[in-house]
Amino acid sequence: MRVLVSVASRHGATAEMGEEIALELARAGHDVHVVEPDEVEGVTDYDAVVLGSAVYAGRLAVALRALVERFGGQLRARPVWLFWSGPVGDPPLPITPPDDVHVIADAVGALEPRCFVGRIDPGVLDLSERALVALTQAPAGDFRDLDAVRAWARTVAENLTAQPV
Repeated sequence: MRVLVSVASRHGATAEMGEEIALELARAGHDVHVVEPDEVEGVTDYDAVVLGSAVYAGRLAVALRALVERFGGQLRARPVWLFWSGPVGDPPLPITPPDDVHVIADAVGALEPRCFVGRIDPGVLDLSERALVALTQAPAGDFRDLDAVRAWARTVAENLTAQPV
């Protein structure tokens, strides 16, 4: 199957998760195209879509929300999976999904929306981001579990293989 993987990531940690997902899908024999949300010109050429977003201030990234707004109808016409990253720490906080996850998941008919623990690297944050991290007392560090990301991607690949073409 021809699969679009489109991930909104400000500092690269969530994009790296998207790359791992794309690699797993390709290993399973799918034709995978990784395109940033702002660069997506349509989804009709794809049999399935994986969307991903980092979370900023309790919301999915603007670029992902804009992609869904532009192509919501096209997305609903094919299998779509959604993931996000954002909680950090051990245990990861916050434990609640971002305010708009259910809205976006419903808009595209997402299958198995999934949250993965993220990364905060203070060295790449701008002043407002550092202030938000300080205000929320979010711990710095890389808390991602890329094995869990790959396992989810394999589940997506298995579901794609079971889909009629």
